[in-house]
Amino acid sequence: MRETATLTDNRTGKSYEFPILKGTMGPDVIDISTFFSDTGMFTFDRGYTSTAMCRSSITYIDGLKGELMYRGYDIAYLAENKTFLDVAYLLLNRELPNKAQYDAFKLELKKRSFIHEGMMKIFDAFPDKAHPMAILQASVSALSAFYSDHLNMDKPEEYREMAMRIIAKIPTIAAFSYRYSRGLPIIYPNLDRGFTENFLYMMRSYPYEHVDLKPIEVKALDTVFMLHADHEQNASTTTVRTVGSTHAHPYACISAGIGALWGWAHGGANEGVIRQLEEIGSVENVDRYIARAKDKNDPFRLLGFGHRVYKNFDPRAKVLKKMRDQLVSEIGINSGLIKIANRIEEIALNDDYFVSRNLYPNVDFHSGLILKALGIPNNMFAVIFVIGRTPGWISQWIELKEQDSIKIVRPRQLYVGETNRTPKS
Repeated sequence: MRETATLTDNRTGKSYEFPILKGTMGPDVIDISTFFSDTGMFTFDRGYTSTAMCRSSITYIDGLKGELMYRGYDIAYLAENKTFLDVAYLLLNRELPNKAQYDAFKLELKKRSFIHEGMMKIFDAFPDKAHPMAILQASVSALSAFYSDHLNMDKPEEYREMAMRIIAKIPTIAAFSYRYSRGLPIIYPNLDRGFTENFLYMMRSYPYEHVDLKPIEVKALDTVFMLHADHEQNASTTTVRTVGSTHAHPYACISAGIGALWGWAHGGANEGVIRQLEEIGSVENVDRYIARAKDKNDPFRLLGFGHRVYKNFDPRAKVLKKMRDQLVSEIGINSGLIKIANRIEEIALNDDYFVSRNLYPNVDFHSGLILKALGIPNNMFAVIFVIGRTPGWISQWIELKEQDSIKIVRPRQLYVGETNRTPKS
């Protein structure tokens, strides 16, 4: 028997029934697709906090339990036992790769990591010190001009080729964007290096010089990429799906996602954490800033604590805290910022003000410190996020594309403007 939910309009006494849909995990969903035609009303859900906008089998989050799963695999297991490329393959193909599949995937990404030489003119067109995200977003959109065969795709093999191409090229474009923004010589991909190692190499290297990349540094960045690979229907993923619903080509969709991710409340959040730690300045100042955070009359907010979805703890933060401690242990990084962060975390985890409000450290609190420890500048933090999130965006786009039908995203509104105005005489 089909389960339904009944809504009664108290003004008229009329009742309406709507079907209840069940997923494999998580809350049930009331299907209100016919709500307007049935009732003549819209629902109001600012920020879509209670609205499921799609069916998806990619990522599952339980904010109350602090769970994050990719294709049914817990993030802690993946971070401990797998690499970012394992996760990228999993998101695209629904299963983890065996060794032969992994090696083939890795090799194909290597071969596709170079970009069309004509794209160098795009980098040259930007002024000195342009933000790397501006260059990255424009360059990704321009990929459609260099790979026009991806403008219209209808076959799975075409999706796969496109996905491999963009996942492989994003790190190269990102590294080039950084080096152009700093006036540094371009370093091309090195096919003898792995995916994450190669990105660090392109960031740090100079012509004819050896660059020392420690395994723990590569592992730390690889883990950051992995933990950002997908996160259900967040703002940037919803943007990718929204643009995709218009049948725009995938590079336009990813470029739009990059624009959404650039916001300080989304992909720029970890950069904000670092800037705030720099503002605090020393461990001696921490108590004063904690007091400000607890003062309801002070607009100051302690960044990197709490999360829109996670109401217990952020499972990604637990993984990154362990990785950050490994960095400190193995390469001796223990900067003033880390000391400040450790003191803030110690207070927040034991102070009833933070505990009672579920204000636990989130992924941004730890990822910014790791990126800073790796020598990555603040304005590259969101770019790093893009590299990690690209497999998720593409997987979400493919899932949308493979639906039986695509309905263009078109929310409604509650109009509160003027009515029936006439010109003044």
